Amino acid sequence: MILEEAISFLKKNPPFQLLDEPVLKDVAHSLSMEFYPKDTVILKQDGPPSEAVRTIKKGSVKILMKAEGGIDSIIDYRGEGDSFGFVSLIARDKQKTTVIAADDTICYTLGRDKVLKLIESRPAFAEYFMSHLTRYVERTFEEMKGRSLAYSGTDRLLFTTPSGDIAKEVITVPEDTTLQEAAQVMAKQRISSLIVLNKNNVPAGIITDRDLRRVVANARNVTDLVKNIMSISLIRVDANDSCFDAVLKMIKYNIHHMIVIKEGELKGIITNHDLMLLQGTSPLSFVNDIEKQQTIEDLVNVSAKMNTIIGLLLQESTKAGSITGIITEINDRLLKKVIEIAEKKFGQPPVPYCFIVYGSEGRKEQTFKTDQDNAIIYADTQSAGAEEEAEKYFSALAVFIKDSLVQIGFASCRADYMASNPKWRKPLKRWKEYFENWITSPTPEAVLKSLIFFDMRPVHGKFSLCNELGSFYMPLIAKNKIFLGHMANIIVKNSPPIGFLKSFVVEKSGEHKNEFDLKLKGVMPLNDIIRLFSLESGIKLTATLDRIGALKTRHPAVKEYHNELVHAFEFLMMLRMHYQFEQIKERRPPENFINPDQLSNLEKKTIREVFHLISKMQGTVVEMYKPLIV
Repeated sequence: MILEEAISFLKKNPPFQLLDEPVLKDVAHSLSMEFYPKDTVILKQDGPPSEAVRTIKKGSVKILMKAEGGIDSIIDYRGEGDSFGFVSLIARDKQKTTVIAADDTICYTLGRDKVLKLIESRPAFAEYFMSHLTRYVERTFEEMKGRSLAYSGTDRLLFTTPSGDIAKEVITVPEDTTLQEAAQVMAKQRISSLIVLNKNNVPAGIITDRDLRRVVANARNVTDLVKNIMSISLIRVDANDSCFDAVLKMIKYNIHHMIVIKEGELKGIITNHDLMLLQGTSPLSFVNDIEKQQTIEDLVNVSAKMNTIIGLLLQESTKAGSITGIITEINDRLLKKVIEIAEKKFGQPPVPYCFIVYGSEGRKEQTFKTDQDNAIIYADTQSAGAEEEAEKYFSALAVFIKDSLVQIGFASCRADYMASNPKWRKPLKRWKEYFENWITSPTPEAVLKSLIFFDMRPVHGKFSLCNELGSFYMPLIAKNKIFLGHMANIIVKNSPPIGFLKSFVVEKSGEHKNEFDLKLKGVMPLNDIIRLFSLESGIKLTATLDRIGALKTRHPAVKEYHNELVHAFEFLMMLRMHYQFEQIKERRPPENFINPDQLSNLEKKTIREVFHLISKMQGTVVEMYKPLIV
C-alpha cells in the first residue's frame, strides 16, 4: 500500500510524471520518507550540499537567502508536490539557500546516485530540473528587488545614503547665550540653527533662524537668553539610518532640523534643505508645498503630485509599512490644511472638538485608492441651545470638508461613514452611548458598525476627546467578552480565496471574472483577526503592524507566527500597491481586483502561503470562540 501510494503521488507531480511506468516503479522502490517538525532547518545556506532531491508529500517549506547586512529574506515558499535540493546536489557546491520546514513536513527523498542516473538516462527529467531550478535563486532574488519599474541613481540616494554622511558639523552655544549673540554666531557661521547645551554640557534644545524671526516680529529684547525660546524637544536620527528615515521623522514631527547621533554622541545636524538637495522630488518638499497653500484650489494642484512620490518609493522596493506611513503623513497634512481653511471660513468652533479618522486611514494603511472615513467628536454642551448651535456649526464645517476632500481627490465613503452624516458628528456623551450599545447589545449590525471605529485615531483638534472615548470603551470590552465572540463570528466568515489543493477562488462572471478582491479577501481578514486579538489584549494601537508587534509577547498565536504575519501583511500591501500603480500608469482607476494568472510564479506561491496562514489564524479564532461560532 505504501509503494502504491508513492507511485500514485509521483504520477501527479513533475518531473516524475514524465517517467514511464517501469522507471516510475523503480524510483518508488528507491524512495525514503523523512519527517521534519515545524521550524526544522533542512538545508543551511553556505552549508554542505544536498545529498538528495526532496519532494514535499505533506506540509511546506520556506526558502531563505541572506541579503546584504546578513539579514535572511524569504524568497520562496514550496508546498505539496514541489521539490528542493537539486542545485547544490548537482553542483556539489555550498548550499545557496536555507530551507526551513514552515509546517510539520513529510518529504519523499531520492538519493544523489539515483538522481544522477535519471539525469543520464531520461533527458526530460534532466531538462525539467535544469530549466526550472538552476537559475531559480538568481531569478527570484532579482524579482524581489523590483519588477518593471526603472529608476535613476539620483532617486536612490534618499534611500541608500546614511544620515551621517550628509550631517553637517554641529555648532553649539551655552544656554545662557543671549539672542543677539546667537544671531551673530549663526550669521558668522552661515548656518540656520544652533544646538543649546545645558550646564552639564548636554544638548538641551535647538534654536533656529525661524525662532529668531519670531523674536524680531514680537519685538522681544535681544538680551534675553536662548534657553527661554529654544525648542526643547530634540528629534534625532542615528547616523546609520537612511536619509529616508530622517524624512519620515521630519514629516511626522513637522520640523526642519534634526540632530544625528553616532554611538551615543552628537555627530552633526541635517536640515530639510540638505535632504532636498539630495533628491529634488521628495516627500519632504511635497509636505512643505502643502503648508504653503491657502485655498482648496491650490491644494488640488499639490495633491496631484502624490502618485509620483509613491512611485519613487515603490521603485526602491521600500517596505509597504514605510510607504503607507508616508502616505498617511501626507494625507493627514492635506486633511489638516483643509480643516484649517474650513475654520477660517466658518470661524472658531462654539465648543472644542476632535476630527477623527478610522478604517484604513485610522490604521495608517492607505494606498492609491483612498476614500473618506471620518467623524467629529465634540465636547458635551450644557444646554439645548448650545447643542443646537454646535450642531449647526459642525454641520456646515463637515459638509465643506467633505466637498473639499472630494475636490482634492478623496472620494466620498459609499456607506456614508463621514462627519457630514449627522450620525457621525456627535457630542462625547452620545459617542459613549454608541459604543456602550454596540458592546453590551452585540447584534450583527451593531458589531459590523463598530468594527471600523475601533481603528479610530485623532487628526485635528482636542485629542483628549478621542482618548477619553477609547478609555471608556476598552474596560467595557473587558467586561463583555461575548461581544468579541460575536465579532469573531463575523470575521471568520470572510475566508481568503483559496480552495481545494490551494487553487484560487475567483469571480465566475461579471466585470471581474477570473479575479479576486485582494483587499476584501486578503488584507481585511488579516486586519480583522489582528484587531480582534488587540481588543482582547487591551491594546489601543491602530496600525496592523504596530498591533502585531505589541501582540508578539501578549498573544500565543501571534507569538508563534509573528514573523510570518509581518511578512504576510507587507507582501499583501506591496502587491496591492504595485498593481494599483500599474493601473494608474495605464490611466485606469486603481482597483483591488487581481487576476492570479497575471502573477509571477513566486507571487503565486507566496500569496498561497499567505492565504494559508490567514486560514490558520481564522481556525485559531474558531477554537477560541467555539461556542459562539455558527
